[in-house]
Amino acid sequence: MGKTGGFLETGRSELGYRDVDTRLADYKEVTIDKTVEELVEQGGRCMGCGTPFCHSIGCPIVNLIPEWNDAIWRGQWREAFERLEITNNFPEFTGRVCPAPCETSCTLSINDAPVTIKQNERAIIEKAFDEGWVVPIPPKVESGKSVAVIGSGPAGLAAAQQLRRAGHRVSLFEKNRKIGGLLRYGIPDFKLDKRVIDRRLKQMVAEGVVFETGVHIGEDISIRYLRNKNDAILFAMGAGQPRELAVPGGNLEGIHFAMDFLGQSNCRISGEMAGGIDAKGKTVLVVGGGDTGSDCIGTARRQGASEVYQYEIMPKPMFWNESWNPAWPNWPDILRTTSSHKEGCEREWNVETLSFEGKNNAVSRGNFRRIEWIPGVKGARPSARPIPGSDFSLDVDIVLLAMGFVHVEHNRALLDQGIKFDERGNIWTTDKYHTNIKGVFAAGDANVGASLVVRALNHGRLAAREINRWLTEN
Repeated sequence: MGKTGGFLETGRSELGYRDVDTRLADYKEVTIDKTVEELVEQGGRCMGCGTPFCHSIGCPIVNLIPEWNDAIWRGQWREAFERLEITNNFPEFTGRVCPAPCETSCTLSINDAPVTIKQNERAIIEKAFDEGWVVPIPPKVESGKSVAVIGSGPAGLAAAQQLRRAGHRVSLFEKNRKIGGLLRYGIPDFKLDKRVIDRRLKQMVAEGVVFETGVHIGEDISIRYLRNKNDAILFAMGAGQPRELAVPGGNLEGIHFAMDFLGQSNCRISGEMAGGIDAKGKTVLVVGGGDTGSDCIGTARRQGASEVYQYEIMPKPMFWNESWNPAWPNWPDILRTTSSHKEGCEREWNVETLSFEGKNNAVSRGNFRRIEWIPGVKGARPSARPIPGSDFSLDVDIVLLAMGFVHVEHNRALLDQGIKFDERGNIWTTDKYHTNIKGVFAAGDANVGASLVVRALNHGRLAAREINRWLTEN
């Protein structure tokens, strides 16, 4: 696999980014694609491991990474695309927004920089689109069965495409005006240009997937109606219930959930709405240190925020500037600085939010204190202890809550049918993605909790396989 000794001759070529001042003036993607010649050399760095940990441990969808790396090195780009398409419905999405656990588990990461797997994946699918290799794959035989998929995020889209290709009639329902779910309304354009979604949807329409937008299942259409009209139903609405911050003043105007802010921003860019939350000239505080918080920072900076702060209650991760993975083959708990962080913000850790104050019912100040984390005894969870005299305040105009999601929204679509939930509030399913209601399935974040786009995609594919099996047997 790859070039013999290539990893000894060629170093890792990092992804390029547009200049900060330039990219802050628009919402175009911040990354700069590598040339084909550069990526041929990067494909040649793949070691051809006897046990490819990138494939077996790192990648949730079990991409055939060594195979398409080898094909890139040999200049066999169509072969690389065909191998990639076997496992991944949407490599143009994962090639942009996946954190690449495959790279942290790359064998080179033991003591060297990993192969540029994510860059290679993106290059393969972009070349495939440019060359016209991405074509509709309609079913050869119709099954006569129909499936309703609820939710058009990565899990719903992947399941819908797999089920349609298996010969079933598929109707995919989305509450918003456009298809894409989290991909369209939760991820900023500077990370995922929405034209990337639209070109894939054209393929799915040509394959026969029917998209129904602006439909709130349980409100506009009942689940009972869908069950009568379809042989199976798949819930793939994601984990839409955000974690709340229950502190005094938490209901003041100007305090918003991150997804409301990001969704409105994306809708303004696409022309779907005007107005909404606007950070121009304002001091913005982002509460939460994950990817969603980072997306809020980049969006606020593009809107013209005067100052941006990010507070995280957890400890600051270990600083690590080496190219290799200190926790190989596992995902390392190290400090990560995103492109949005580099665009300007002040980050702090070990900060607990105590309360908010306001003027004329609008937030104007936040009150905080610093904490330290005490290790638990005998495997117990660590506990937070306030640091005496560490209280402080910050004048703010907008607060964005990016503290993650607790579970799927418990709406009428689920409650009216008596759908069972697990102890965390996710939709309960068997290991075959079947809920407690016959013919009703669930996949993605709706049944496993908030996770990565690539994991949702994987669950959508696996659920589609089980639904297809169940339809064949019933």
